[in-house]
Amino acid sequence: MKKTKILILSAMLVSTLFSCQKLVEIKETDLIAGDVALKTITNNEQGIIGAYAAMNVEMGILLNAVFADEVVTADFYNAATVHEWQYTSTDISIRDSYTAFNLYYRIIDRVNRVLAALPTATAANATDEAKRSRLRGEALFLRAFCHFELYRYYSNSAVGTDLAMAYMETPSLQPQARITVAPYFQKLKADLAAAKPLLPTDFSGTNVYRATQAAASALQARTALYLKEWNDAVTFSTEYINAVPLASRANFPGIWTDANSSETAFKLSRTASLGGRIGSLWRATSASASNIGGITWTISQKLWNMYDQANDIRFSSYAKDEPLLVGSGRKYTRLITKYAGTAYGTAAENVADAKVFRTAEMYLIRAEARAENNDLVGAAADLNALRAARINGYTPVVLASKDAAISAIMDERFKELAYEGHRFWDLKRRNLPVVRITADLPQVNAATTLPAGNFRFLLPIPNAEIQANPVIQQNPGYTN
Repeated sequence: MKKTKILILSAMLVSTLFSCQKLVEIKETDLIAGDVALKTITNNEQGIIGAYAAMNVEMGILLNAVFADEVVTADFYNAATVHEWQYTSTDISIRDSYTAFNLYYRIIDRVNRVLAALPTATAANATDEAKRSRLRGEALFLRAFCHFELYRYYSNSAVGTDLAMAYMETPSLQPQARITVAPYFQKLKADLAAAKPLLPTDFSGTNVYRATQAAASALQARTALYLKEWNDAVTFSTEYINAVPLASRANFPGIWTDANSSETAFKLSRTASLGGRIGSLWRATSASASNIGGITWTISQKLWNMYDQANDIRFSSYAKDEPLLVGSGRKYTRLITKYAGTAYGTAAENVADAKVFRTAEMYLIRAEARAENNDLVGAAADLNALRAARINGYTPVVLASKDAAISAIMDERFKELAYEGHRFWDLKRRNLPVVRITADLPQVNAATTLPAGNFRFLLPIPNAEIQANPVIQQNPGYTN
């Protein structure tokens, strides 16, 4: 009897295991997996377009403004921990507004899947076949770009033995440890070198919204700047400058209204229907032409004072003192207008494309690299060329020393690249402090300075990532 029961139970167990195995093997009918979704060249192009669509440089723009000295709090203030440098690894503002992990590793995973599928993807015709190479170049460029952004958030060191991040070259759900700067950038530079010849040289029309050879040169130049590889910084920035001239003073304001794409070889398309209101980082949309939206952040007094307000075209393109706000009871009447879009109360208010690379940045990269190489004449030539294109009646300067040159270039980066996502990271890579003037303090007792070398120049690895990934290392200064 016992033997019979055992045999029956064994048969039931085998039957159950067999049934479970069969259920596991049944393919879902509503799942479009990678082997189907990326079967054709057209599918893969859609995958690349999806990667572009996920790009969000706005997070970096806001971070660099709020954490540094580009803005002052206006009508509302709910960012005290980040603006006053009190954030921790569990800070809600860091978690909700400044976490680069989900954003960039998600894009990296998408392009890695495209890279895996492309070699065997079906081409419908000769045009598709030719497109295969371009898509590979774009995927490699995007992978390099996203890894560089992760580095700026969580590493930003030129020391080869310091920690960078995990460099993902294949899709994986396995926990990943951080690697050091030297091998990280060996991989990143290899991706860019492989991508560059596969990308188009034409960056006009719709190509400005996709990677081109000029965009690859720009990322190579930016990478070399951060790594302090000065000769490479000169080489790659010169490639971009030769391909994309500086805007004239007449054309410069049109960059920010998207009337033209001067200086720009790569930007991200933004529309009102898809939530592309970059200007809403600083100010809400308006109820009407006269009822201006609430102001969250406005231009700092420090930055306001930096410009030759009568002659510098950047001043009137980036900010204004709004007469409509005078006597309105608002705390500030000054507005950041760099991404203002169309008029108050209109459909495209605060809508503007996100400019990723501009010629002005390349001039400043080359100037800094030349100064570091003690080529003060070359550094002055770049600085003077940029200022002459921006300032009416500008008188060229001579740079007397390397220190004077670097100081002038950093001031120029502050003015030229304001609200483009550079200031905080620039101060970090130059080992300089953030210094706010008294007029820009959010509270009477707020600190004026984040000292050079402070651990908060690097963001904490998010607490959720620490909990999910047992092999990842936290940045110094933070606990979990």
